[in-house]
Amino acid sequence: MATEPIPTEPIPTGHVPTEHVPTEHVDVLIVGAGLSGIGAACHLRRNAPEKTYAVLEARGAIGGTWDLFRYPGVRSDSDMFTLGYAFRPWNEVTAIADGPSIRDYIRDTAREFGVDSKIRFHSRVIGAEWSTEIARWTVTVQQTETGDTVTMTCSWLSVCSGYYRYDAGHSPRFEGSELFGGRIVHPQHWPADLDHAGKRVVVIGSGATAVTLVPSMATEAAHVTMLQRTPSYVLSLPGTDPLAAVLRRRLPGRVAHPIVRWKNVLLTTASYQFSRRRPATMRALVRKGMLKALPPGFDVDTHFNPPYDPWDQRLCLVPDGDLFRALSSGKASVVTGRIERFTEDGIRLDDGQELAADIVVTATGLTLQALGGMSLTVDGRPVDLAETVSYKGMMVSGVPNFSMVIGYTNNSWTLKADLVNGYVVRLLRYLDEHGYASATPVGPDDDSATAPFLDLTSGYVQRGLAMLPRQGSRGPWRLRQNYLRDLLPMRRGRLDDEGMTFQPRRSAVPAPSPASTRFPAPSPAPVA
Repeated sequence: MATEPIPTEPIPTGHVPTEHVPTEHVDVLIVGAGLSGIGAACHLRRNAPEKTYAVLEARGAIGGTWDLFRYPGVRSDSDMFTLGYAFRPWNEVTAIADGPSIRDYIRDTAREFGVDSKIRFHSRVIGAEWSTEIARWTVTVQQTETGDTVTMTCSWLSVCSGYYRYDAGHSPRFEGSELFGGRIVHPQHWPADLDHAGKRVVVIGSGATAVTLVPSMATEAAHVTMLQRTPSYVLSLPGTDPLAAVLRRRLPGRVAHPIVRWKNVLLTTASYQFSRRRPATMRALVRKGMLKALPPGFDVDTHFNPPYDPWDQRLCLVPDGDLFRALSSGKASVVTGRIERFTEDGIRLDDGQELAADIVVTATGLTLQALGGMSLTVDGRPVDLAETVSYKGMMVSGVPNFSMVIGYTNNSWTLKADLVNGYVVRLLRYLDEHGYASATPVGPDDDSATAPFLDLTSGYVQRGLAMLPRQGSRGPWRLRQNYLRDLLPMRRGRLDDEGMTFQPRRSAVPAPSPASTRFPAPSPAPVA
């Protein structure tokens, strides 16, 4: 595939006359500089060094989720030996890492592989239009610091922007909240000046964020109450991986890491499969663990006995049982009930109970957003993702040379991200070797593609399913959520299967339109 390298001469900042500046073209354009986007860039750098690429990041820093979330105790909800990249081992013995450590890991990876220089910060993709005639995407980008828009073209568009809105979490309206005399905050936008020492805190929610916040804030707060409408399954996991600690003392890191990584992949997969096949037994095992971790007489069946089966929603992991310790110490408590309204001094429940509070944290979830909010158009026709069918969980029917990364819901996000980003490199090579211009998935030839893209019952998933593709009943249109079953097909399987079509090259690509502007020179990656 012919490439047009990015010019090496300095590109001036400020106003650039548009009549003499061509549109910049890269082989691959990556949207997002978080865990997935940096991984995508590293896969290209390592396995397709001849390809030109750029990374567009709407915010001003590397890290994505792990740079955005700054609430107390923010940490991974998967073990770092699988959340880390396969090509760059996590070299600590800590299994559940805090947010700053994960952010540093992503930034260090970008620097080590030299992809940080390819990032264009404050660059939000608004839309992308595919032209079959020239086999290119024309991408419109807003520079968020100035509001200006610029365009560039690419042969392949890789969207690694996650699946939720960065600018707004889910914040339901609570009756009387305007009367509350304290402070209401959402974890997604944690105020740097918030001091909770000696304060009464109510955390609304029961998911991963809530079970992280409660023990973290309880160390300094007067008291923390976790107010939940519906309980979640909560499991304790060692904060430090015992096997990693032993192997690191006896074996080189390059040998120890794969052993620990595969141990965790297999354990997580086995736990999920056991939960789905024998939910009653798994429920009983989780309950037994809680009875052991919590003080005698604690009402486990009210506060930690969900009305749904294990893995209908993600299980919440707490390192070394820190949530249970906080509850046992009396510094924290759990209340299960429904909010009637806020009052000047706190929250009143529909059973009449009142919870006094100085600070209320609304850990009420995410707001799903497909493709970072960008629009797609193919040959003048807008793409409605809800009308498309997912192909291998990474492409969608009828959209050429396009991929998106959405990680596993029952395992570490990065396991799927690595598979997708590696598959894209394979597909790019296949196009070059066979002289094709594009690869376009097609849906199944029957009416079987009716299943939702994600099978979780979590509120944030159910609220956003209408904006995601559908999936089919069989491969390659079925999203299996199973790393072990995906591994060989994604790494070694056929690229020319029944779900994929390839288009030949047409005439030579015309010169880019001069009526465009070019990006200012990339700024250096921010230092943590």
